[in-house]
Amino acid sequence: MATKVPDNLSRDQYVYLAKLAEQAERYEEMVQFMQKLVLGSTPAAELTVEERNLLSVAYKNVIGSLRAAWRIVSSIEQKEDGRKNEEHVVLVKEYRSKIEAELSDVCDSILTLLESNLIPSATASESKVFYLKMKGDYHRYLAEFKVGDERKAAAEDTMLAYKAAQDIALADLAPTHPIRLGLALNFSVFYYEILNQSDKACSMAKQKIKGMRPTSKMLQLLMSVTCLEIFLLGCFI
Repeated sequence: MATKVPDNLSRDQYVYLAKLAEQAERYEEMVQFMQKLVLGSTPAAELTVEERNLLSVAYKNVIGSLRAAWRIVSSIEQKEDGRKNEEHVVLVKEYRSKIEAELSDVCDSILTLLESNLIPSATASESKVFYLKMKGDYHRYLAEFKVGDERKAAAEDTMLAYKAAQDIALADLAPTHPIRLGLALNFSVFYYEILNQSDKACSMAKQKIKGMRPTSKMLQLLMSVTCLEIFLLGCFI
């Protein structure tokens, strides 16, 4: 049951409620609180880093559980199809369609906020990259389950968003900036999972690391990343 969120709260109150919902692991409500904050504050003003991160966490948790559910149900569908159990296949397909409708709703929700409020409000390069990366991520999530022309359109939108983010990141963000690194990894996952270009995905991921000074064991570990690891990471990012 959807929670009715008051329209007359302050930004600080919405932030507090979002944090409360996060601690209670009620992520759908966390999304609602952050939606109210975004619609009431942007594009006239920019979100703070804390607000931006809360928005990202809220949507990431909601979409993450749906993506996991879709993968599980799709796997079951393949098994039932292999057993020629047509009655079960029909039921599983209907259930998968329900999950896909929910995935579409969540993606469309954040993509609308990004287009109409968040990206227009961004002034700092870091914010622009953050939101454009986020836009690419949610188009990528659509491309994971869409088919035909819808999948093609989602993939094209993903590419455009990631490239736009990459252009700004290369110009304005340090090679070790976490948002720039996250963008590089997600871009490589896109090449691996959606475009099925595993060689390109691996070379992209490794090239980003090679351009940095391996000042820690973490960077040295990243240098040994495999295509399989990129795929596995794609299940969570």
